[in-house]
Amino acid sequence: MKKIIFLTFFIICSLGYSQTKRIKILQADNTLTDPKYPGATISIGNVFVEHDGATLRCDKAYIYQEKKLIKALGNVIMNQGDTVIQYSKYVDYDGNKKFATSWGKVVLKDPMMTLETDTLKFDREKQLLHYVTGGKIKDTTNVLTSKIGYYYLQTKKFQAYTNVEVTNKDSKLITNQLDYNTYTGIADLTGPSTITNDKNSIYTENGHHNSKTNISHFLKNSKIYYQDRIISGDSLYYNKNKEFASATGNIKVLDTINHSVIKGGYAEYYKLKDSVYITDKAVAISLVEKDSLYIHGNKLMVTGKVDERIVRAFNKVKFFKVDLQGKCDSLITNEKTGLTKLLKNPVMWAQGNQITGDTIHFISNAKTEQLDSLKVLNNAFMIQKDSAGYSQLKGKNMYGKFENNKLKTLDDVGNSEVIYYMRDEAQVLIGIVKMQSSRNIFITMNNNEIETIDFNIKPSGNTYPPSKFLEKDKLLKGFIWRETERPKKMEDIFIHDEEIVPPKKTDKKIITQ
Repeated sequence: MKKIIFLTFFIICSLGYSQTKRIKILQADNTLTDPKYPGATISIGNVFVEHDGATLRCDKAYIYQEKKLIKALGNVIMNQGDTVIQYSKYVDYDGNKKFATSWGKVVLKDPMMTLETDTLKFDREKQLLHYVTGGKIKDTTNVLTSKIGYYYLQTKKFQAYTNVEVTNKDSKLITNQLDYNTYTGIADLTGPSTITNDKNSIYTENGHHNSKTNISHFLKNSKIYYQDRIISGDSLYYNKNKEFASATGNIKVLDTINHSVIKGGYAEYYKLKDSVYITDKAVAISLVEKDSLYIHGNKLMVTGKVDERIVRAFNKVKFFKVDLQGKCDSLITNEKTGLTKLLKNPVMWAQGNQITGDTIHFISNAKTEQLDSLKVLNNAFMIQKDSAGYSQLKGKNMYGKFENNKLKTLDDVGNSEVIYYMRDEAQVLIGIVKMQSSRNIFITMNNNEIETIDFNIKPSGNTYPPSKFLEKDKLLKGFIWRETERPKKMEDIFIHDEEIVPPKKTDKKIITQ
């Protein structure tokens, strides 16, 4: 008995369920059959049918009740509840699969977007729209076009392929593949893509672009192209509203106007302030007389407009050029004036000379890019190593001039002292000059060696034969030989050696290294 009741209940439920799946003709001006269309009910004029929560209006419909098929023609309007409405010329609808194929100026709307295409497939079970003949989606922010598209109604997610373009009032995105959410406005890029606006253009091969907030994050082979700079890195963050970009990993900031490059591990760029900040093995590279100058510091900052760039390097600064190297705590370079300042315990090596002072300035010609002049301010000291000892020049300040990037003259001013190892044409040591002057000592150089020494007023001191020059007189007070700190190749600028602190004036100890 129980089995009979259960079977009866199952049959009733099945019949009820089947009834809900039937196609209901709610309205038609005329309904007929035609032997040419066996199994079909033909409805004509103001046709209104319903199937499982979806309604369809049209001018004419062929309804196959047994197969649950509808062929609708003319001014077709299909509704899914109150949220999705579609217009087209023709629709083929399979009630068993709940699948509609529409063609002829198809327009579909939901609360988030409007889709236009020539042919559209609509899977009601999966709530999936699909076109392969080209389509366009409009939402509150963007217009998206592509050859192939999939739109998931429940998640508001759109997948576009082939000739994809996303445009709005601020930017244009071109790619061949993306996932786009019409609710959030976020586009996930998974292939070569470009984004252009009135400020710049961006290239990436993987990333996320939020078209509503104008904030993006790019993850592969990404570059931001400005009018005067190109920024690249493993990972890029970009906020168009603030004109701010940050980059992480293998950073490269190329100045396309001044032909310079900054590299490092992390960078920030503020377009409105014309400012770049970079850390993590940061190095600035500029071309000087067909030779690259490398400047490293724990932090680098480049500020100013194109023709007024200023480079600042902070903490453990080193720089390298084939014929010029240096080290200091802080460095400032003005590319417009050509002035470079080395601050706090600086040392510079040029043409075999070690030059130190409280502050060092050297000036390059902005047009020719050649070294022009040198200033060593307070506690100026120059040392040149000789096989027999050290030639030395010391004073309060030094002022030098360059010719063809070679130090040609040096004017040592204020309590000047000199030790000079004199050699003949055969490079035989013939004497050692040790002199001092209360005014200045002026020297000329040739082939990186001292050629002449002139004194403004009569100096005190003597010229000694090598055998008579005492060991205690060989080093001037404050002598420090810092050759081990010198970067001999570009890679050495990243070596953070121990800082050498000059002795105080009251310290009589002589330091050598």
